[in-house]
Amino acid sequence: MAFEVKYTARAGNDLDDILGWLLAKGADETGLRWFRGLRKAVGTLAELPHRCVLARENDSVPFEMRQLLYGRKPHVYRILVTVEGNTVFILRIRHGRRESLTAHR
Repeated sequence: MAFEVKYTARAGNDLDDILGWLLAKGADETGLRWFRGLRKAVGTLAELPHRCVLARENDSVPFEMRQLLYGRKPHVYRILVTVEGNTVFILRIRHGRRESLTAHR
């Protein structure tokens, strides 16, 4: 079964911020290829989103939160998602070194 993948506004902002940071740092083709790979990784969630492990924040939210890791150390990003019916909602895209999400972040 194919799932529809939708970005929340916060996840869309995260993606914009990541691209903005890359461009501000003068990212070359390698950096832009990495960004396109990130977008492609999100797209893979249309198939088998439940393959992703539960996020460390899962116990602190009233729904199931999963994560897909993208990148290689030290540049690993966590793509935080929830699945509702046939839709995968991208909740946030955060650098793996950042603190866990709380209700306020």
